[in-house]
Amino acid sequence: MTAPVLVIRLGALGDFVQSFGPFAAIRAHHPAARIVLLTTPPFAPLARRSPWFDEVWEDGRPAWTDLSAVFRLARRLRGAGFDWVYDLQTSGRSSRYRLMVGLGARWSGTAWGASHPHANPRRNVMHTLERQRDQLEMAGIHHFPAPALDWLDADLSDLPLPPRFALLVPGASPHRPGKRWPAEHFAAFAAGCGLPCLVLGGKSEAALAAEITAAAPNAIDLAGRTSIAQVAALARRASFALGNDTGPTHLIAAAGCPTLALFGDESDPALCAPRGPAVAVLRHAPLAALGVEDVRAAMAGLAPR
Repeated sequence: MTAPVLVIRLGALGDFVQSFGPFAAIRAHHPAARIVLLTTPPFAPLARRSPWFDEVWEDGRPAWTDLSAVFRLARRLRGAGFDWVYDLQTSGRSSRYRLMVGLGARWSGTAWGASHPHANPRRNVMHTLERQRDQLEMAGIHHFPAPALDWLDADLSDLPLPPRFALLVPGASPHRPGKRWPAEHFAAFAAGCGLPCLVLGGKSEAALAAEITAAAPNAIDLAGRTSIAQVAALARRASFALGNDTGPTHLIAAAGCPTLALFGDESDPALCAPRGPAVAVLRHAPLAALGVEDVRAAMAGLAPR
């Protein structure tokens, strides 16, 4: 029997989405293996829908102060007998898991003593997708099929959807306000875009969504009402999307929706811009000074469907 394979990808959503290609490549390289993904609870339901994993473990980030949870994870990793580990997180945390798995496993990543280290000195200036591909090539994977995304769908019958609509993603990390185009700009864009706009976000972005929908009569507030899979399903049906550099924007782009991603000076699109069949990036520093008409012009060049 083929020994199991472990893939480590803990988060965040944008990073998880940009690992779809590597996930597919690992699956194609180990077609008969039992492949286990180690992740965290927010991404487990999405991973279980995908065709790339036989098991999804969602206990991948216990607090170091919770010794019982750490020891449970260590016992689980050591007891699984993994032959290969592909650490796509390549963080200090995930590198420490090499000791939990056992030093006999072949390891692709940046952990000390890895059998297949990603030793490219330029790794920190590479886009996430190119960096992960380079890492896997150094581990002997050379076939990178386009990831099938037909599974990236969900039931939308509980949502108030007009026949045609656009998506707005006004949120981003609350600790990095420079990544957010102002809510009043999103509202002005929505008011003049010619289509109803669905405003997406988590519960923490309810105030942003409420501000936009109050100022734009054609906007519909869905903040806190959609699962990750439903965001992808909406993207499959939307005419276009406009969003900040945040996880849902990456997911929407990957799902094939024509997407304009807005960047300021707090993140570099050369390292982390969303990828997809129809994606454009508009960068302005500071992002708050980016004009609505400039965004309209960029969106027109994207050719919404």
